[in-house]
Amino acid sequence: METSALPAPAFVPFPDDGSGYDTDVVIVGLGPAGGTAALALATYGIRVHAVSMFPWVANSPRAHITNQRAAEVLRDLGVEEEARRYATPWDQMGDTLFTTSLAGEEIVRLQTWGTGDLRYGDYLTGSPCTMLDIPQPLMEPVLVKNAAERGAVIGFHTEYLDHVQDENGVTVRLRDVRSGNVFEQRARYLLGFDGARSKIADEIGLPFEGELARAGTAYILFNADLSKYVAHRPSILHWIVNSKAGFGEIGMGLLRAIKPWNQWIAGWGFNMADGQPDVSDEVALEQIRTLVGDPDLEVEIVSRSFWYVNQQHANHYQSGRVFCGGDAVHRHPPSSGLGSNTSIQDAFNLAWKVAFVVKGYAGDGLLESYSPERVPVGKQIVARANQSRKDYAGLREWFDYDSDDPVKAGLSKLKDPSPEGVARRERLYEALELKNTEFNAQGVELNQRYESDAVVPDPDAGDEEWARNRELYLQATTRPGAKLPHAWLVGADGTRISTLDVTGKGMMTLLTGIGGQAWKQAAAKLDLPYLRTVVVGEPGTIDPYGYWRQVRETHEAGAILVRPDGYIAWRHSAPVWDDAEALQHLEAALASVLDRSAEQSTDGETAIASDSGRSTPPQYSTAAVPIAVPQATPEDASAVAGTQSNVITAEGGNN
Repeated sequence: METSALPAPAFVPFPDDGSGYDTDVVIVGLGPAGGTAALALATYGIRVHAVSMFPWVANSPRAHITNQRAAEVLRDLGVEEEARRYATPWDQMGDTLFTTSLAGEEIVRLQTWGTGDLRYGDYLTGSPCTMLDIPQPLMEPVLVKNAAERGAVIGFHTEYLDHVQDENGVTVRLRDVRSGNVFEQRARYLLGFDGARSKIADEIGLPFEGELARAGTAYILFNADLSKYVAHRPSILHWIVNSKAGFGEIGMGLLRAIKPWNQWIAGWGFNMADGQPDVSDEVALEQIRTLVGDPDLEVEIVSRSFWYVNQQHANHYQSGRVFCGGDAVHRHPPSSGLGSNTSIQDAFNLAWKVAFVVKGYAGDGLLESYSPERVPVGKQIVARANQSRKDYAGLREWFDYDSDDPVKAGLSKLKDPSPEGVARRERLYEALELKNTEFNAQGVELNQRYESDAVVPDPDAGDEEWARNRELYLQATTRPGAKLPHAWLVGADGTRISTLDVTGKGMMTLLTGIGGQAWKQAAAKLDLPYLRTVVVGEPGTIDPYGYWRQVRETHEAGAILVRPDGYIAWRHSAPVWDDAEALQHLEAALASVLDRSAEQSTDGETAIASDSGRSTPPQYSTAAVPIAVPQATPEDASAVAGTQSNVITAEGGNN
């Protein structure tokens, strides 16, 4: 049948809103970064079309550690509790073994991911969110489902081909891989979260440094009940040291729990010069049984894969109206569990900025802050992940490489009561302590400091001094560019709420105290649609513990401006009692952060008139919207045409 003979579409996902754009944002890739961006933008009311060439989300476990900062992003977007239902809980994550096999002799053990007695309090103090372990195939559906429910158009089987950008927008060419049909989307912005082989990053010429594929690892996903070996000492990660495990670059085999305690990954390194190793059923089964230490273990092999250690990052993340993030710009091994977490944060950083520019709340210059803020983070985590692999060397020092069985012979010397044995054990514990920089590195995860035009430095603050190891320990501060400190407040119903719960949610927040009435009046006079005021001490946000007072670092009558992503944009530490003075300071801060003149940034009417500013969900969303339902029965179908004046909405009531 010719296309011209087809009836008009019964459903149009991109209705013409008169703007000249099919959608505001096209996102390529639906991994942790793309899924987060789609969810955030849809939550903020921005029209978004997110595509993946694959039929569904990730088909292998891949990333799994979800750190506190990523969990805070999920919390802000309203999906934290849903994600936790699919995750291994925090208290089951961390009694990590270094052992000859799960059934064999332990060498040392490390309490990881903040679960240990020495670090548990640090993690509880640092965030309202605990860590969790949720494999990528379970995380991505949470992001994608909620993005669709909030209005994002999700396209699987949709391949990105290329794009052309101009001064006003981006024309993106896509292909339906099932039919071969090629179509275009006109958007304001294109976000490339298309993975480590990013076509978009290549097209816009992002500059990279580092190397790819410098070491190889084999992964075998398998089902087996290992509860008798781990339920009493639960952990999602165990390192196996024996002469048959295959040492590779790290020098140990790996058993990683996917679904405690019945689904696992067995991993080991291989020499890339020899090509991919044999992972046939016979070989894989032998390796799994060796790692577990049970020669009769019943195993169901699910899948096999290979991955390669990368050490590469981009030095810039954007070009014009096109932005990249996630694995497209930072490529590294899973050591330290930083990959998906950093990708989620890339997207969260970018999404609110795109939303503010699309809505007219901010000038285009706000988008120029994305690279200066996120590039240093990407560079840091690539270096950290690769250094974490190198730091295993000390845990292999006791091997006796002159023996036919280096591990067995080394263990004998390690347990020797002689002075040499004592020295070996001391060095082993020193090496174990170093692994805290991989497994208990709360500082690496939460101590980012942004420097960009979207942050106004505090001229009186001076250089920040670090009281403890910056990689290991969070240093909470309200310095501009830092993440807002978590402190428990008490809400109107008497339950605890975090400072993170009363900020964010797509808005700028002005934080002050009861003494800061001048700031409250200034914000009220501006009456901006994107600015809320939170007065700590007033009903709904009281500070009975005094926890906020301990971390705010400002006078009660000072003020802190918090961005939608939870980072501090500006603060005024000294008290201000005069309404006019407070208004002047606040106007200047908003103008600087949002790249607007003071007049523009305080004009609540500057938002563009488009679907992106709608107050009800778009019609292509699966979210509930009021609809007119004809009042007619199937038996009286002929009456349908006459019922248009007597309809009832889905919310009830007659029109």
